[in-house]
Amino acid sequence: MRGGAEYIDVIVPMAVAQVFTYAVPMDMRPLIDVGMRAVVPFGNRKLYSGLIYRLHSQPPAVGTIKNIAQIVDDEPIVSKSQLQLWEWLASYYLCSLGEVMRVALPAALKFESQTYVERIAAGGNSDGLTEAERQLMMALNHRCKKGLTVAELALQTNIRNPMATLRRLVERRLVNIVERIDDRYTPRQRAYVTVAPPHRSEAALHKLLDTLRRAPQQLRLLAALLEQGCPPEQARMPKDELLALVGTTGAVLTALVKRGALTIEHETESRLAPFRGECSPPSPLSPEQASALNSIYTAFRNKKTVMLHGVTSSGKTELYIHLITNALARKQQVLYLLPEIALTAQIINRLRRVFGDRVGVYHSKYSDAERVEIYYGVMREQPAPNQPRYDVVLGVRSSVFLPFRNLGLIIVDEEHESTYKQHNPAPRYHARDVAVMLAQMHGANVLLGSATPSVESYLNAKRGKYTLVELKARHGGVELPEIQIVDTKRAHKFKQMRSNFSTTLLDAIAAALANGEQVILFQNRRGFAQFVECAECGWVPRCEQCDVTLTYHKRGNQLVCHYCGHSLSQPTTCMACGSPNLQMRGFGTERIEDDLAIYFPDARVERLDLDSSRSRHAHERIVEQFEQGQIDILVGTQMVAKGLDFDRVALVGIVGADAMLNFPDFRAHERSFQLMEQVSGRAGRRDKRGQVIVQTSQAEHAIIQQVVAHNYHAMFEAQLADRREFLYPPFCRLVSIMLKHADLTKAMQGAELFANGLRTAMPNSVLGPEAPLVGRVQNQYLMEVLVKIELQQPLTRIKSLIAYYADAVRRTKGMSGLLVAIDVDPV
Repeated sequence: MRGGAEYIDVIVPMAVAQVFTYAVPMDMRPLIDVGMRAVVPFGNRKLYSGLIYRLHSQPPAVGTIKNIAQIVDDEPIVSKSQLQLWEWLASYYLCSLGEVMRVALPAALKFESQTYVERIAAGGNSDGLTEAERQLMMALNHRCKKGLTVAELALQTNIRNPMATLRRLVERRLVNIVERIDDRYTPRQRAYVTVAPPHRSEAALHKLLDTLRRAPQQLRLLAALLEQGCPPEQARMPKDELLALVGTTGAVLTALVKRGALTIEHETESRLAPFRGECSPPSPLSPEQASALNSIYTAFRNKKTVMLHGVTSSGKTELYIHLITNALARKQQVLYLLPEIALTAQIINRLRRVFGDRVGVYHSKYSDAERVEIYYGVMREQPAPNQPRYDVVLGVRSSVFLPFRNLGLIIVDEEHESTYKQHNPAPRYHARDVAVMLAQMHGANVLLGSATPSVESYLNAKRGKYTLVELKARHGGVELPEIQIVDTKRAHKFKQMRSNFSTTLLDAIAAALANGEQVILFQNRRGFAQFVECAECGWVPRCEQCDVTLTYHKRGNQLVCHYCGHSLSQPTTCMACGSPNLQMRGFGTERIEDDLAIYFPDARVERLDLDSSRSRHAHERIVEQFEQGQIDILVGTQMVAKGLDFDRVALVGIVGADAMLNFPDFRAHERSFQLMEQVSGRAGRRDKRGQVIVQTSQAEHAIIQQVVAHNYHAMFEAQLADRREFLYPPFCRLVSIMLKHADLTKAMQGAELFANGLRTAMPNSVLGPEAPLVGRVQNQYLMEVLVKIELQQPLTRIKSLIAYYADAVRRTKGMSGLLVAIDVDPV
């Protein structure tokens, strides 16, 4: 309820444990409400946009209370149910509300003041300035009315830290230092040209045309506006389109406006391109799909969460479309979650063919302003002119934070994917689990879909916590692909390897290309070579900031750290012994692409990995070209394994399966099965069974045999038995605590203090501290403590203890600079 509150509690978008109380000036009290943003002073000078969390009349017991500076919104932009979700996230994932706010709101809705330096026009005495002071004053010339930020001044003058010099200039009354907030989001305005009202009658228009005979460019522009086949009062055209059509400049238009002949109107317009096609009803379902859909509807009446286990290419997406249609008919909103941005391009086309502009897409490839428009579009009760309202949102994990009005259904596609987990920064949430909680708060239904469900989700379904619905056959009677194993040890022994390809795989690629079919090659490592090694002394280039070797990328001839981005040019000689004999070790997608050009010079080859799809539309372009048959061989990392649907793919090659199987993690075998089964599912067409070739040196490995047999249930039972024996999820809960410091000794001491403190309360549950596989990242040394929580133990109490000891070790004398990152349910 608005009005009357003397004080407000505000969430600021920072990693601080509490909310902050501010006084509300009398004139602002009728205007405030929970969920609005307010500009608040924080610290000595800074201003932040905080979120109003609570209205009350209790002043703080201690400290000086500050007034809020400004109310930003006319209406709340965060609903009560969103705040409820924020509170749950902060409690469950052991973080602050400020950290939740940082990830929950689009960046353009959060802002902080910038420190600007302004030159005083009639300032004090400028005699006797130092060289640094003169440089700063020259940069702040009189033409720079807005002033410059401290960072801009440092850049222009090459003075690394100009604050001390600026303070001297302030004392001499030559400059002012001010805090200023720049609005990060403004609605887009488009200018439209119309005939001015006095000239819309036939007589007035003829008179105007006569007067313009001596101004031919103005006459042409007016004539172009009138040649739309409508009466003068309806003649209207976007300014940029009109100028482009006539081929003239804005000066001609300005002259007509000054004459009073034309007027310019501004209209708010969406930055998001509208759907131009025709909508069509959903495709008919097969009998198997229709049966599964009826089972889902029945399950929704009894339980709110359904696990849909459907083999690859069983038509799960078509089921989703029918479920969305049903939800929209009931005036409900739908959230459709995907694990990867790369998947949205193909699926958005299918959804828009049915639902048109009611579908919005939300992910990080969109600009800040575009994400704000989607945010408001989800919140909007009614469509506004040129401002769409979204009833269906297709997005990645951050979409769970959107302001849904009437959420009725959440679809979590490929629910097993680890990319649903946020790693940094906090909150380190899992979007699948947050989606289930979000649905509970809205009374909505949840559908978890996958061909290879996570062990945890499938066990929940087997135990009855979720309802299990299965699709056991591929749509249209297409057979599951035939999987052939190539033993690379044996192939090397009998000289059957060509670079990183077995002759079996090369022959199969050649046959597919000869038949006009497409090929997908999967290698879950990007770059050209895993590392470079000197053949004489064994020197390997390593990252200066991280404890990892540098990966060689042939594009750009760079050695790159995949942890921090540090790069350097590939040396021509060993930097230890000077030998020119540097050799490439291991291989990635770049190397495969390079080798294919040698073996199949006429084939059109493209890569789909992080390096090739960094720009906003790159991944859409690659997927579309492959879909249209403009690419013969697609080489990719796990991006090619996730839900993409291609008609012409006859062969899938898994070039190196061993790295996945040998990764030291208790989920490595589960993930290996999921990746290989998913990428195998890209092969096969209605009239021909697909082929999959897996290259491995562990041909008899249980996971490899389960993939060959497409036997998910055998994998599930084997993994369940191992985890029960060694007490890993789903038979316990895990909390990982990573302690980081620039000083290795302090990182180790802090980790020991933390682990020893926890052991006093739970002696049998604490493992470590140990350095992780990569023990230093971005010049921060890492030490990990792992807490295993048995299912019967009180989770809330244990998490409280973890938070208590984490805070205690941060406050310990000598531990300044120690960072503690808590990850609940790590994956």
